[in-house]
Amino acid sequence: MVPRLYSWRDDLQTAFVRGLAVLCGLFVLSIIAASVFQTPAVVTATAPQPQPDWIEIDKPFPAFALSIPEAADAPFSYAIRRHASGGGRLDILNLGSRDGDTPLLHIEVYRPGNEKFRFGEAASEVLARAGALAPAELTAQPAPVDTKFGPMSVATFRTGASARKSCVGFARGFYDPMLQIAGWFCQSGDSYVTPDTLACALDRFTLLSAGSEPKVGELFAHAELKRSFCGQRNMLLTPTPKHKALWSALEQRTGR
Repeated sequence: MVPRLYSWRDDLQTAFVRGLAVLCGLFVLSIIAASVFQTPAVVTATAPQPQPDWIEIDKPFPAFALSIPEAADAPFSYAIRRHASGGGRLDILNLGSRDGDTPLLHIEVYRPGNEKFRFGEAASEVLARAGALAPAELTAQPAPVDTKFGPMSVATFRTGASARKSCVGFARGFYDPMLQIAGWFCQSGDSYVTPDTLACALDRFTLLSAGSEPKVGELFAHAELKRSFCGQRNMLLTPTPKHKALWSALEQRTGR
């Protein structure tokens, strides 16, 4: 038998194998140590964010109009919201500002979908909708105001936030079609707008498009037959008469 010759490569191979084994052992020990001494992860429970009841519609296509020429330079906004679950529609018209001494006329038209709803009296509707105004001294009025939409329940209140205003809230629900008209008319100071001033403002509230709801068109057409044209009742002579008390604070501010 021929004896095997010794080579330095044999020592190198052995040393490499041993070194690799040591490194593997150290790696395993580091994993074990990390699992033993690491701080347990803290899991924070995140409460689900409540979903809004109403969704704002981008670029709303107006279905209603509020024509008050003497208030042409007053701020005006139109918004449409859809009920998130029931699909009801809420059109919101806002003329004027809640700050300063200018009047503020706010009208909402609510057409329910499949959501639960209840048409309340003016006082409850004001409390439910006029949160930004912080209504205070809310009092229900026993006598409804006669308007082209019929008797309108009203309630008076004064704003508890920003500039002080005296407001008349109003509401009326219809069941064929299912629709509610509600809002408030405010002026600065301690005096409330008079019933005929409120009726005149609602006289200027008209329908632009009923869409796929012909009964809404019928309701507004019937209301137009009862329109008083702010007490003048003559569409040919005075189709859009000025009513000085309708926007008196604004007329004083602009010098008209």
